[in-house]
Amino acid sequence: MTVRLRPWRDDDADAVAAACGDPAIVRYLPFLPQPYTRDDALEFFRRKPEDLAVTDAETDRVLGAVGSTPRGDGIAEVGYWVAPWARRQGVASAALERFSARLFEQGLRRLYLMTALTNGASQRVAVAGGYLREGVARGAARDGDGTWQDMVVWARTAGDPPGPSARALPDLPGGELTDGVVALRPLTEEDGPSTYEMRSRPDVSGRSVVGTPMDPAVVTRQCAESVSKWLAGQRAEMTIRDAADGTYLGEIALFYFEPLLREAMIGYSLTPEARGKGCASRAARLVTAWGFEIGMARMTAGTAPDNVASQRVLEAAGYHREGLQRSRLPGPDGTRIDNVQFAKLRLAAT
Repeated sequence: MTVRLRPWRDDDADAVAAACGDPAIVRYLPFLPQPYTRDDALEFFRRKPEDLAVTDAETDRVLGAVGSTPRGDGIAEVGYWVAPWARRQGVASAALERFSARLFEQGLRRLYLMTALTNGASQRVAVAGGYLREGVARGAARDGDGTWQDMVVWARTAGDPPGPSARALPDLPGGELTDGVVALRPLTEEDGPSTYEMRSRPDVSGRSVVGTPMDPAVVTRQCAESVSKWLAGQRAEMTIRDAADGTYLGEIALFYFEPLLREAMIGYSLTPEARGKGCASRAARLVTAWGFEIGMARMTAGTAPDNVASQRVLEAAGYHREGLQRSRLPGPDGTRIDNVQFAKLRLAAT
């Protein structure tokens, strides 16, 4: 879809009011009045005349909004939203790129925007627009319930190349990895209940390095923030599913701890119903092959010495035992436990 940026008109007010009542916009723009009315839209047009409507270049239908706020000499904060009827069509990315170019032409030298950790769609827009992730601003904005939340800071300077910005961990080809028996798909907020149910089992949480918060809302938020970690190049978290019917079988992740060495680690957990059927080995083979395809030279994994089942999973996936690392892993009640280190090299990927 081709978009056009133009000033707001009074006859846009009904469309803006309809869009700003959408749950996603309400969630991530909690400062908007609710219910959002036509009069609220007209007040917005008067208060922020420098902001622009994003419209369909052919029909002139309102698709969203883009604007900026001065934040110092040559610096501005950029913001945008897209109406529910225009999403997943590249509208925000095209509008941000065009609007950013316009601001640079006006003499600005640095543009930045902030996105909630859970707002993966907005973070993808930033990447597509050539913005680079600079870090996390702690307690930088209020959430819908009034609490302060962390925000991801993205920025672009006048000398930066056009987007998209480079990523260390690309998306999965076609949105998933599959061998016809299991399918690996990115972890999402909707996976929260299933993930919490699995992680909270003693036989899973007892084997976890990081542990599981005993709060389903926290686990659901962690799932929602997964896309942020993926785009940051930190880790690629996926669900393991039955390729035939999509049943949730567990989770697996690639942790990119050593980018300079091109080395990543994998970790996985299964539901009780999925165990003993080769699902973990299949998932490990799939994510390991993908790791090599995106440039990893070495893939590693580890298990506790008594976790024989997990060691057999890694051996079936082509990993080789390298040795014992003493007291590497955190254990229960502040203790430390040994780690059996496994690895697979890119040269041996086949």
